[in-house]
Amino acid sequence: MRLFRHVLLSLPAAAMVVLATTAPASAQPERAQGPDSTTASPALTDDGARIDTFRAARNVEEYWTPERMRNAIPVTSDETGAGRSSGVAEQPSGPLGSTPAAGPVGMRAKLVETSVAGKVFFTKPSDGKNYVCSASALNSGSKQMAITAGHCVHEGNGGAWMQNWAYVPQYRNGDKPYGTFTAKQMRTFNGWINDGDFDWDVAMVTTWPQGSDKLVNRTGGNGLSWNYSRQQDITINGYPGNKDNGQLQWYCEGRTSDSGGRLALGCDFGGGSSGGPWMREFSQSSGMGQTNGVTSTIDSAGVNRSSYFGDSVKQMFDDQGSVT
Repeated sequence: MRLFRHVLLSLPAAAMVVLATTAPASAQPERAQGPDSTTASPALTDDGARIDTFRAARNVEEYWTPERMRNAIPVTSDETGAGRSSGVAEQPSGPLGSTPAAGPVGMRAKLVETSVAGKVFFTKPSDGKNYVCSASALNSGSKQMAITAGHCVHEGNGGAWMQNWAYVPQYRNGDKPYGTFTAKQMRTFNGWINDGDFDWDVAMVTTWPQGSDKLVNRTGGNGLSWNYSRQQDITINGYPGNKDNGQLQWYCEGRTSDSGGRLALGCDFGGGSSGGPWMREFSQSSGMGQTNGVTSTIDSAGVNRSSYFGDSVKQMFDDQGSVT
């Protein structure tokens, strides 16, 4: 396993580069039975209003001042706290598959970081405090989607949806080179929503465009993989709060192992790294790969784990990927 802190270079503006790293809406959201089914909710502000116009999205962007971003608390999700693992992880029931990654419009060579990954900021309804996670852009028909951990969009265990949710690609010590993308709709598994089950700790979020620019068109987006072996050569990236205070992008690479049905790799990525992508076939020349997991937990030995990506994650992608 190799762990890296990247040295930041002086680059041309918009250069992209290899990794360094709510209450429920009043209208009834779609809901199905079973932990492997998903529920979607419109994004909300901390006063319960829907983020359903460009102006409302801009208000959320303006909420996230540099001071609020700097002071946001890295989310820590440990297995003795907010959630648990049922130990009944999904088994592949169909052929393995992948969707294509997509580079941004006018793609350039990458050197240090990747524009595909960034930080997520949100307000937690249960305590009203601001928190931070990691996420990444995911190529889909909408070109507007990000993927993160379930506990970065919903409190779990019957709690509420996170509020004021915003994604900042390639955040770097307060800099926002690609702007801020506010959530429009969020989706996660009922296994997380109802039970706080880490086997289902995955979420996908449709974001508002920045003017006429959609997220993936601006930053690029990873592909998605599902039904692959739990032993994979993987690159993980994100913003762990225990490294550079979560202000710089980090990455870790190695071969995962099967840990009770989840994927495991000893990267020692602490709070704030939740939701960062676990990528197969990561390319340092493009800064993109195939998302095959997202950071979910860390244990006392520094081992990070991800939910397994099977047919249910692919179904989530199909359900959310065309939402605009």
